[in-house]
Amino acid sequence: MSYATNDIRNICLLGHGGSGKTSIAENMLFSTGAIDRQGKVPDGNTVCDYDAEETKRQISIATSIAPIEFGGKKINVLDCPGYFDFVSEALAAIRVSETGIIFCTAKDGISVGAERSWKYLKNAGVPCMFYISKIDEENSNFSGTLDALREKYGASVCAITAPLSDGSGVIDLVHNVAYQTKAGKTTKIDIPAADKDTAEELREVLMEAAATTEELMEKYLDEMVLSEAEIVEGLKAGLIERSVVPVLCGSAMTGVGTESLLRAICEYVPSPADMPAPKTEDGKDIPCDANGTTTAFVFKTLSDQFGKYSLIKVLSGKVTADQSLRNSRTDSAEKLGRLYTLCGKKNTEVKEIVCGDIGAIGKMEYKTGDTIVDSKTTVALPRIAVPEPVYSMAISPKVKGQEDKIATGLARLNEEDISFTIVNNGETHQMVLSGAGDIQIDVLCSKLKSRFSVESELSAARVPYREKIKKKVEAHGRHKKQSGGSGQFGDVWIRFEPQEETDDLVFAEEVFGGSVPKNFFPAVEKGLRDSINKGVLAGYPMVNLKATLYDGSYHPVDSNEMAFKTAAQLAYKEGIPNAMPTLLEPIGQLAVTVPSDYMGDVIGDLNKRRGRVMGMNPDDDGNTVIDAEVPMAEMSSYAIDLRSMTQGRGSFVFKFDRYEEAPGNIQQKVIEEAKALAEAE
Repeated sequence: MSYATNDIRNICLLGHGGSGKTSIAENMLFSTGAIDRQGKVPDGNTVCDYDAEETKRQISIATSIAPIEFGGKKINVLDCPGYFDFVSEALAAIRVSETGIIFCTAKDGISVGAERSWKYLKNAGVPCMFYISKIDEENSNFSGTLDALREKYGASVCAITAPLSDGSGVIDLVHNVAYQTKAGKTTKIDIPAADKDTAEELREVLMEAAATTEELMEKYLDEMVLSEAEIVEGLKAGLIERSVVPVLCGSAMTGVGTESLLRAICEYVPSPADMPAPKTEDGKDIPCDANGTTTAFVFKTLSDQFGKYSLIKVLSGKVTADQSLRNSRTDSAEKLGRLYTLCGKKNTEVKEIVCGDIGAIGKMEYKTGDTIVDSKTTVALPRIAVPEPVYSMAISPKVKGQEDKIATGLARLNEEDISFTIVNNGETHQMVLSGAGDIQIDVLCSKLKSRFSVESELSAARVPYREKIKKKVEAHGRHKKQSGGSGQFGDVWIRFEPQEETDDLVFAEEVFGGSVPKNFFPAVEKGLRDSINKGVLAGYPMVNLKATLYDGSYHPVDSNEMAFKTAAQLAYKEGIPNAMPTLLEPIGQLAVTVPSDYMGDVIGDLNKRRGRVMGMNPDDDGNTVIDAEVPMAEMSSYAIDLRSMTQGRGSFVFKFDRYEEAPGNIQQKVIEEAKALAEAE
């Protein structure tokens, strides 16, 4: 069935891992008859957690789509992972949703995942609702969680449903009725006498919050009451402007509150046509027009043994099977493959995807973040901004010779998950895998094994140290070889000294009288450039070196370029160890954003990491940004350690800045490790 744009609702479920998002999506599907049996996350049989890694770990790893039909509306539910390692999935879902529903449990209150989700929605300008889950559990406290939300996020937070005191249902505060759920069936009833006072108090708060327009505010101040229709009007307008944040509640296990949640989504959540038009990279609007020029955004890519799917949201016009559309990134037009709607892993072929709707295109070489448009149009939307990877490990195959297999597998997985990077570091001879944290890296390794049949192992990513000299020396390099016929002869005197102009080698010559012919100068320089790739202390590249060729000798027959190149290398090996070589370590600029409560712990930890705190500044969210300089060698586990120190509330950005001389004890440790590694190889 095809729906009009005004009848489509795109929502994403956000919040901490374990707060009940997947279970509610499952209960929504069950209560609307989309599935005939309700699965459970611990049993590994839910619609949205279908990946083998998700069922094994009992957590969501990727965003899943569950389309639900209710009350003449189509609700595209995007169930997002709650673990921080998979935040890019939530950010992509927010890009194509008209409202985000943040989950808090009635027992645990506001989690760090809920706090982060609020920030993501705020930054994206996307309307927000809260859902207080698990109200049926022992020690649950709906009122306490609601009060905490109002205290943290202000008077705009207001309950639109509340639990009945006997736990059998919820009160619809907007329409002043109750819904009782028994054996999976929900019935409308009058509000019980035991709950009338609570309902009246919460309804007064709701009316005050819903008075979002000047007209409604005047009426509320005059009469201290709003009609049902006026409350609905105020909620709809306030949601779009983010001046009202409705709160709902329920239990996925009993089904209490689920019908009220679905009804609220249909009644208050804006359709794609109600929201401000998305903007292109050059700031132009793309109006949500069902008859407009076809424009769609690829927000996710799925790739499995059955094929590749590009998940899209149609922003304007419609996408039809066999239509020819142009990819703004590649500037190439292609005829589309088949179109589908997805429900978890199940796909259903469709003829078209209408304006405002979400669907999938099969077997196209689109990438996440691509804009696909009518072939006559040149439009591109901003790509999805994902956080920079902060946790790196070297990855290698358990069986030698399977490096290409790992690289190919990771490249395929990178099509699905754009938040991690793979770099082949030629200097350290390691393939470095970088992501948001250890769980994401572990999942990638598991997928390499299950999907691509290659077992991998992780090790610490080596730090790219440098070496330099601190003293001027002169060295002699002489290469003489006679082996019948013409021999080889090269003889050079080279002055080595430190310089600060550039990291690269500065080569100069001061040869007088032709003791070394000019045509051999490039060979001498080549010999030195080959040599500086490997320092004399621990084999790291030599930087800030000046080498001056000032004397030497040659043989008219036996001298050649190879001989002078070798002579220069011999001079390097003789001279550099006597020039006070020292080890340089990379230093990075660190900006850590933390709530003030954790500042002491974070600064103490930075001191242990040999960090230097350069300053502290407040940010717009009431946190403190600590600026510091920290050696890169001390940052390998920082992503995990900071998360532990701040209960997940801290974040950081770390960028390489410069090299500086490492302390003696660090130098000794690095040199010993390099020797051990060389012996092992």
